[in-house]
Amino acid sequence: MKSLETPRTASLRAARRQRVERLARTQSGALSRRQLYAAGITRAEVRANLRARRWQRVGRHVVVVHTGPLALATTLWAAQLSGGPRARLDGASSLIAAGLDGFQVDRHRVSVPRGARVFRDRVVDVRQTRRWRTDDIAAGGGPPRTRSEVAAVRGALWARSDRQAALLLTMVVQQGVAPADRIGQALLQVKRDPRLAFVIDVVTDLLGGVRSLAELDFARECRRRGLPEPTRQVVRRGRDGRYYLDVVWEEWGLVVEVDGIQHALAQEVVADALRHNDVTLAELTVLRLPVLGLRVAADEFFDQIERALAAAGCPGLGPAA
Repeated sequence: MKSLETPRTASLRAARRQRVERLARTQSGALSRRQLYAAGITRAEVRANLRARRWQRVGRHVVVVHTGPLALATTLWAAQLSGGPRARLDGASSLIAAGLDGFQVDRHRVSVPRGARVFRDRVVDVRQTRRWRTDDIAAGGGPPRTRSEVAAVRGALWARSDRQAALLLTMVVQQGVAPADRIGQALLQVKRDPRLAFVIDVVTDLLGGVRSLAELDFARECRRRGLPEPTRQVVRRGRDGRYYLDVVWEEWGLVVEVDGIQHALAQEVVADALRHNDVTLAELTVLRLPVLGLRVAADEFFDQIERALAAAGCPGLGPAA
């Protein structure tokens, strides 16, 4: 009897491994223990494969069916699977899965609906969210994740600082992961949050409201710091017609150009450079202030403005640095 059962047992085990390998290929090599057990793999077989170093464990509930370095896609799948069957990548992690490049996270964020089981894990940050909506899930392949415009808003609200929140939103728009208008629409769903006003300001800038909003903020900062009142939106004439300078101190030969998100676009770079050069040839000093800098590094930029005014002999600002 034993000799008849052994080939059958080996055949069943091989069939189970094939099912596991097929499923693993669709998830970049990552499988939850729940999926392994559903495929017929026993707990003893999981332990044996881990002990033999054919597989590796990622967190408490996920196994990767190889022992090599983890690709980004594998890490993202492992994070999502760690949250359970209703979990989805959220915030910056969802944006990274959608193609955001160059933004680093300490742990990947996964959201689950209220009432779902939540546990501590050093690999993934699983949290319940009261903003859970079934229609917020993104279409397409890869691990389940929140739609990019919703994830951008949540990522900004959950960021460690205002600086990180503004950087995330700007990168999302610049890299084309989500357009500013859809982020603005998603932001309308948020009624209360300690960072809501700041995020609204940043999204307004990204939507193109930079002229009025940023210049009002600039004037407010000048008054707060005791700087002389500049002239705003000064008309100059160049080779290709008229253009406007955002902020000018004529008496001290200083111009500050407040750059919105549109200045990062290719079609604006040449025009900006020509205008900058025209102004410089007129023996004026030109400083550039990105709107993002006004949001997250105002002190550093205004220190430069004060130094330029002092160097030009503006009274009350002390000697040039």
